[in-house]
Amino acid sequence: MASKSIHFLYLLIIWMAKTGVEATIGINWGRENAQRLIPSQVVDLLLQNGVREARVYTSREDLLQAFTGSGIGLMLSVNDLSILRDYNGCMKWVQSRMRYFNSSSVRLIYVGTYPFAFGLKDKAQLRGNIQVLYNLQKALNDVGWGHHVKTVFSHTSNELKPNIRKPSDAEFRDEIKLEMAETLRFLEQNNAPFVVDMIPSFELEIFKMDPLFAFVEKPTQVIKDLNEAVYTNIFEFVYDAFVWALIKMKAPNIKVIVGQVGWPTDGYARGNTSIAERFFKGLLPYVSSNKGTPLRPGAPIDTFVHALTDENKLPDFFMRHWGIYHSNGKPKFKIDLTGLGRDIYPSSAKGIMRMPERWCVYNGNRTDYSMVMKQLNYACMNTDCSSLKSGGSCNNITFKQNVSFAFNMYFQFKFQDEKACLFNGLSFITVENPSTPECTFPVEVVRGQQENYYKAKGYHHSPNNCVVSLFLLSLLLFWN
Repeated sequence: MASKSIHFLYLLIIWMAKTGVEATIGINWGRENAQRLIPSQVVDLLLQNGVREARVYTSREDLLQAFTGSGIGLMLSVNDLSILRDYNGCMKWVQSRMRYFNSSSVRLIYVGTYPFAFGLKDKAQLRGNIQVLYNLQKALNDVGWGHHVKTVFSHTSNELKPNIRKPSDAEFRDEIKLEMAETLRFLEQNNAPFVVDMIPSFELEIFKMDPLFAFVEKPTQVIKDLNEAVYTNIFEFVYDAFVWALIKMKAPNIKVIVGQVGWPTDGYARGNTSIAERFFKGLLPYVSSNKGTPLRPGAPIDTFVHALTDENKLPDFFMRHWGIYHSNGKPKFKIDLTGLGRDIYPSSAKGIMRMPERWCVYNGNRTDYSMVMKQLNYACMNTDCSSLKSGGSCNNITFKQNVSFAFNMYFQFKFQDEKACLFNGLSFITVENPSTPECTFPVEVVRGQQENYYKAKGYHHSPNNCVVSLFLLSLLLFWN
């Protein structure tokens, strides 16, 4: 009887999938950078590239001010849930931002960081997040904004039972089914979407797939499923796996959007700009075509590219190089953010100036080798050395170049302060570019809006992004 019910729901969702609504291609922007764009530059950059939706990992007022009146739909995040534990706290938060809601296009508010993923081990935290989700939406409803501003969670594939070989195998883990059922009813009642954050480079390993299964065009692997469904890429596979999980929870009609999908450009064995360019070149036209998936043919899939810029202050090396832009506002590779599939570079950011052509390098003195290693480790602990890791763009340079790269990154992180190129007498400043054909020693941009709000509040990193990156770091270990 259960299998007949699921089959009926499958047919129902196929019938309801054709909506005639256009899919949205948005972009994510995080600010855990040493040298970051200011909000007004980002707004200008998005408008230049025809991007009409943006997801940000904060709800700070400086950002809301910049987006006000831009016409760009905004997806916010609330990270400090301690002030939102009851309805009064949620109402106070909403009222403090009402003037921005009146003049900007806020669509979604993300609550917490992957509460169901962490809820596998901490039910109390999960229940607390769900309560915030309810109270914040009620506050929005009560002030008259609930019809177009929705509260949501982000979800990842480790919420599904392991050992999935085809999408129809998917279902949510038993440990979270009760809370998931409550949340799905809430989403249905408020006409809010279910948000999936995809990490294709991880998911290919999790599901033991051919690396070429990452790409939409020219399929090299075919996975056949029920009702003659055929899957040829990881995007469709993961999307329909979640749809199947929703069907089995008797929630077949909830809209599913992709809140994050991207490809790393460094610090990872298959992370480079060529693969990232190929990944998006196939994916974005597919999304904009409204082709849908085998389980939801013709259904638009709102999709958010991850990410606008690198976040070189995230604690997880793997998550530092997902930006389509360098810190100087220049694109890394060709990508058409409109989804038309044009072979173009996106527009560059305006008003950004590089610092002088100066580098801090190692002088080669190895008399005290332990001191060299101490200084190297210090530099890497306080900057971004992910390009030196296995598979990174600077993985094959010499030891001297390795130390120079680390010293220079620290020097640039400190905006070329000469005191940042001391390293116990092991370094000097040069105007001769030490870069190699494969490995770029960067010169960063001049100081802009670099004040780290969270550090000023006593956090080393933003609560949201720090937890996100630590979660991703442990994701494969969890599955294995």
